[in-house]
Amino acid sequence: MRILKSYPLLRMVNSYVIDSPQPSNISYWWNFGSLLALCLVIQIITGVTLAMHYNPSVLESFNSVEHIMRDVNNGWLIRYLHSNTASAFFFLVYLHIGRGLYYGSYQNPRTLVWGIGTVIFILMMATAFLGYVLPYGQMSLWGKEFITNLMSAIPWVGQDIVEFIWGGFSVNNATLNRFFALHFVLPFVLAALALMHLIALHDRAGSGNPLGISGNSDRLAFAPFFLFKDLITIFIFILVLSIFVFFMPNALGDSENYVVANPMQTPPAIVPEWYLLPFYAILRSIPNKALGVLAMFSAILILLALPYLDLSRVRGIQFKPLMKISFWAFVANFLVLMKLGGLHVEEPFITMGQISTFLYFLWFVLVVPIISLVENSLMWQGIKNKPKFGHNNTLECHTKITRCPFRTTPHRPLHPTTTRVVVRWRWGILLVGGGSFF
Repeated sequence: MRILKSYPLLRMVNSYVIDSPQPSNISYWWNFGSLLALCLVIQIITGVTLAMHYNPSVLESFNSVEHIMRDVNNGWLIRYLHSNTASAFFFLVYLHIGRGLYYGSYQNPRTLVWGIGTVIFILMMATAFLGYVLPYGQMSLWGKEFITNLMSAIPWVGQDIVEFIWGGFSVNNATLNRFFALHFVLPFVLAALALMHLIALHDRAGSGNPLGISGNSDRLAFAPFFLFKDLITIFIFILVLSIFVFFMPNALGDSENYVVANPMQTPPAIVPEWYLLPFYAILRSIPNKALGVLAMFSAILILLALPYLDLSRVRGIQFKPLMKISFWAFVANFLVLMKLGGLHVEEPFITMGQISTFLYFLWFVLVVPIISLVENSLMWQGIKNKPKFGHNNTLECHTKITRCPFRTTPHRPLHPTTTRVVVRWRWGILLVGGGSFF
């Protein structure tokens, strides 16, 4: 449409969204970006509405939430939509990160995109923690006490940081006001980072694809092809979210948070929301307070180092069977950590948590680099033995000569009629061949 190309802002929207070329073979696993954008919009709209009725006071915060639930028109709907969308937000983020790990989306040239996404993930957890404190129920109070006291593990200045966060020597109105202000502002920072995430994706290399090779030879415009594909998952998401909001709004919450905060009575177990449980389990698995805090933050920040720890020359997971097995082992271990984070600190859960924490870091530090080196060796050994290569790492064929498509560095687009290269794993033997071999 002419109007979309007439004005600078609309021209940018048209370039980055509507006419954005996407690889034709991307699957529904690439739909999480649109779902996460929808979640962010819902959270901002419902959050601003709730802020109009919330009172950030130690004495009135719990009552103001009850006022929203009971007296404000459709207040119960707005609050349940806000709380359940937060859980959906993290569920989709974990799937989005898992898809990136599985298909190697963190590798060059998308390292910047991965880094911005990791920063978004960290700010999301901070925003969720701040919001969890605001209702000021029992779990809100003691969760805040527990998390803020972790800052005291920082040598020399730890206690000063805790008192600065509290705004005094104990939790008071200043604490809630600060948490409320940060919780209100951070979603807009997330929106700005999400826009940077999108711009970096399209300016660097565009979306990847399941094969992990260049998709420049076969791309389609985002609208209408992938727009309708996104609408399918959006409608399914709205349906599932509606089921939670209308029929089981408290399924993912904690009943202790429906009790007004009492600093004289500690809950039987202090447990964060489900999406923070894996990192909470890592924190609890180390007896030393300072080392536990360091391990918890390292478990998140290590995602930033992953592009440099993975030494693989191949991005597509279909060509890396060992990495595929290790990925699913990592997912299983992550789910074990999530389960252990909600259990009491007692044997055998303490030992299991320590083992799972060790395996979590082992995957990043040793498993990924070693497997990538092994598969590089197997891949290039197979290429060296089977097909006929010419000068400058090119594959000779009776149709035409093209660069080897296993390289992850950018190269000129491949035409659809170029030689087909198939990689298969059979009993540890890598067979690579062009179209003339099959």
